[in-house]
Amino acid sequence: MAEALKQDRLTLSALPCACANLRRAARAVTRLYNRELLSDGIEITQFTLMMALKQVGEISQGELGEILALDSTSLTRMLKLLKGHGWVQAKEGDDRRFRLFRLTKAGREKFQQCVPRWKHAQGQLRAALGEKTMGELGAALAEVTRVSV
Repeated sequence: MAEALKQDRLTLSALPCACANLRRAARAVTRLYNRELLSDGIEITQFTLMMALKQVGEISQGELGEILALDSTSLTRMLKLLKGHGWVQAKEGDDRRFRLFRLTKAGREKFQQCVPRWKHAQGQLRAALGEKTMGELGAALAEVTRVSV
């Protein structure tokens, strides 16, 4: 009987708050990806930032924050860490307050090193959810982000 009650508590049902459900799912998925990336010495938050920089090339901090829906303080902290590893480089833009960020050669190499483990995590989630649900999830999350920003 106690085991059945414990199992019921472990069954994840929807909470009455969209934010709580999204944050819970984000924490669980973050743990999945972080477990895969651990041996590369990087977390999914850092990998995501590097992925965005790889896609866009060179970009301002403000634009990068908009793409990732990150506040300036969090993004500054993350960029500082990546710069400390030598994976990201900043240069002044036309205005001294305006800086452009890009991956360094070492950053591109680190990103490529991590891609197989990221793909493994991505594959685990895809296998668990199925192709159709993965596509629907991506579209739904993009829409949630769009209407919430």
